[in-house]
Amino acid sequence: MKHLVSISLLIMSCTLCTFAIAKATPEISQDQLLSLQAAAKAPKFIVLDVRSDEEYMSGHIPNAVNISHDQLTDKLSLLSQKLAGDKSTLIVVHCRSGRRAAMAEEILRYSGFSQVRHLTGDIKAWQQSNLPITK
Repeated sequence: MKHLVSISLLIMSCTLCTFAIAKATPEISQDQLLSLQAAAKAPKFIVLDVRSDEEYMSGHIPNAVNISHDQLTDKLSLLSQKLAGDKSTLIVVHCRSGRRAAMAEEILRYSGFSQVRHLTGDIKAWQQSNLPITK
């Protein structure tokens, strides 16, 4: 009986993990972001760098807005101002490796932002691909 309960709990855990993965933020590739940046008539979007100020100052994606993940909740009004109050504007979120971005993406979705995307590979992959960095 104990084994049956253990197996049932394992199956339920796997099912919950599957739902959590399915709810993950959709990704945008480096190439897709570069295309958006280069397009003359690109839709309005914002690149949100949720690393610390120090990390941002050491090098960031051109025109990225820096709001640290741990300050995002307090600075949502600043972000809304930059987007002219349009919560359907595309927001491309990244950090160094993904953990802080995931927290920020959850805050954004909970706050009603509907077009949140995660930059595939974050800034580490961007730098490894020798893509443009501003200091």
